[in-house]
Amino acid sequence: MNILFIVTSHDELGNTGHKTGFWVEEFAAPYYTFKDAGFTIDVATPKGGQAPIDPSSEVPDAQTAATERYYKDEEVQNVIANTHKLVDVNAQDYDAVFYPGGHGPLWDLANDIKSQQLILDFYNAQKPIGAVCHAPGVFKNVKLANGEAFVNGKDVTGFSNTEEDAVKLTDVVPFLVETELKNLGGNYSKTSDWGVHTVVDGLLITGQNPASSEAVATKMIELLKK
Repeated sequence: MNILFIVTSHDELGNTGHKTGFWVEEFAAPYYTFKDAGFTIDVATPKGGQAPIDPSSEVPDAQTAATERYYKDEEVQNVIANTHKLVDVNAQDYDAVFYPGGHGPLWDLANDIKSQQLILDFYNAQKPIGAVCHAPGVFKNVKLANGEAFVNGKDVTGFSNTEEDAVKLTDVVPFLVETELKNLGGNYSKTSDWGVHTVVDGLLITGQNPASSEAVATKMIELLKK
C-alpha cells in the first residue's frame, strides 16, 4: 500500500524571529509505523525540496525511540531533503494521506488550495485521512460540495488551547486549533495535556499532540486492513 505524507514548507514562527516547521516525532513515529508495516511512503510539501524542522522538536526532552531512529536514518533524511511538490501529487496514486504537525501547517497548509482539494479527493474516494497535533488545522478552509465545513459534525481532536498556552504561543499562532475546530462545527474532544488521545470518525483519524502520533498511524493501518 502507498501512503502520502503532506508536510509543511513554512519555517517562520510568526513575527517572533524564531523558526518553526514540522515536528520530528510527529513525522518519525508514524513514518516508521507505516514503513515497518510494509507501506511505501512519499512525502510532499507545498514548495517541494527540503522540509523545515521545528527546532523545538529537536531538544532533548522531545526525543523518543522514533526520533533517535530518524536521526540515524540517512535514507529518510534524504526523503525530507527532497520532498515532492504538492501540486505534482494525485490522490489516486495513494491509499491514504497523513499530515504530521508542528506549527508550520497553520500558516501554509491551512490555506493551501491543492491540499484542500487533496483532502476532498481522498475523502470522496473513501480513503483514510490522518492528522496529528497542529495538523488538523489543515481542515480550516476545506468545504464539502454542499458548502459545509469538512469537519462539521465530525468527531475530531487536535492540539488543545491549554497545550498551546503551555508552550506560550497562544498569541503567536494565526489561529488556535481547538477553537477553530469547534468554530467549524467539529465535535472536539481532548484528554489531559500531553496525554495520548486519538479520535476516529469514519475515514478521518485525528490525534491531539505528539504523544498521539503513533496511535493515529496504527488506527489508519487498522482501517486500511479491514
